[in-house]
Amino acid sequence: MSRIDQIAQSRQQKLERLRERGVSPYPNSFHRTHAAAEAIALLEKQSAETPEKPGVTVAGRIMANRAMGKISFLDLRDSSGKIQLFLNTKNLSEAQLELLKDLDIGDIIGASGGVFRTRTNEPTIEVKDFTVLAKSLQPLPEKWHGLADVDKRQRQRYIDLIANTEVADVFRTRSKIITAVRQFLNERGFTEVETPVLQPAAGGALAKPFITHHNALDQEFYLRIALELHLKRLIVGGLDKVYELGRVFRNEGISTKHNPEFTMLESYEAYADYHDVMAMTEQMISGVCRQVLGTTEVKWGDHTIDFKSPWPRLSLHEAVKEYSGIDFVKYPRAEALRGVMQEKGIQPDLNKNWAKLVDELVSTFVEPKLIQPTFLTDYPASMSPLAKSKPGEERVVERFEAIAGCMEIANAFTELNDPLEQRQRFEDQLKERQGEGEEKWTIDEDFLTALEYGMPPTGGLGVGIDRLVMLLTNQQSIREVILFPAMREKPQEEAQLKSTDEPKN
Repeated sequence: MSRIDQIAQSRQQKLERLRERGVSPYPNSFHRTHAAAEAIALLEKQSAETPEKPGVTVAGRIMANRAMGKISFLDLRDSSGKIQLFLNTKNLSEAQLELLKDLDIGDIIGASGGVFRTRTNEPTIEVKDFTVLAKSLQPLPEKWHGLADVDKRQRQRYIDLIANTEVADVFRTRSKIITAVRQFLNERGFTEVETPVLQPAAGGALAKPFITHHNALDQEFYLRIALELHLKRLIVGGLDKVYELGRVFRNEGISTKHNPEFTMLESYEAYADYHDVMAMTEQMISGVCRQVLGTTEVKWGDHTIDFKSPWPRLSLHEAVKEYSGIDFVKYPRAEALRGVMQEKGIQPDLNKNWAKLVDELVSTFVEPKLIQPTFLTDYPASMSPLAKSKPGEERVVERFEAIAGCMEIANAFTELNDPLEQRQRFEDQLKERQGEGEEKWTIDEDFLTALEYGMPPTGGLGVGIDRLVMLLTNQQSIREVILFPAMREKPQEEAQLKSTDEPKN
């Protein structure tokens, strides 16, 4: 029998002993009066002239148990923090003494008593009564000094949250970031809406979708790859400022910057262009930094990124030319551009079209140079079928990408609102991508019909919320800011968490 099996068997036996004594190891409810942090705050307010110990009832998980003869010290942790419990056998009944013997690290208990400070100034509760609230049948990992195995941390996030307190802080910050984004947009008069996750056409971006079958309708649906086309329908309908924070799904690769499902913010504002959206983007992100972090400067690996506005603007053409030495405008055909890239030591996929080759130049040469937030502006029209051309420059569209920490965090257009040109762009894209297999581009006829009713000049924005959270919490992998990232399923026997030790109680 393995050590893990022995530990599980021991805990199972303790569970059975509790039940034999009439103790419910999983009671229906428990009423606490204070969280751990509140109990400590109550102690700090206690007057020096008042000798009484303030009475509290707390609940949480046992993280340490130090038995010293007739006394024991337990570390109890809840979502607010940790507090020490002091148990003296002279203050406990026989039933409580028996219960104490069957407690393990990881058990959730409730305890009542007076709060005081030990001689080492440790906030402590002198326990007069306690009860088990949930018996833990599995041991915590690695002597409770933290779970370091990245795969296990991300696969079993519940253990990660127990073992690594800083992980919960990341996700609390994520929540605050999303709240601040909503507040910013709401204060600017935007209306938050919800659009379908299941869609009959895959549109709004170039990506390979997930496909599912709707039984009642006997129809194939796509999990949305973008929020764009339905939000722009609402602009047509007269909702002049709309946004959505929602999950989108792309059946593509997984990396430190990509997860198959991720959170996007998309906003659309009538009577605005990409210059207006650019100003709004830098104001929003710098404002979120101040509200959530208290500063626009954030630590990012070995760098400090300052999100204070305004951010530099660089044309895509000039940026690629400067950082790669390639003037892609001089090579308007894929074969010619691929050849000059090969001369620079890049071996691009032979199936990539011209637009994808330019995108590869950006990701290879430009993005790695842009640590501080920067707007790349004015993209080739072939890279942006939903963006409006610049006046007098048919082959260039009014589009920007915001880059920070060497990765794209936002993408925006002056939206194309000519229904005939939009149809032609869609048809060109469909022809160009026939047989590629990886990306799916379908013409959304209803969206084109909506444009025929008239859409006002509109500025649209997409922000990758997960990447923004990565930057603002100094995380190098997108999996560290998604509670349950996509991972390959493991056999059950491999999924069991291993522990090197089990402390004695």
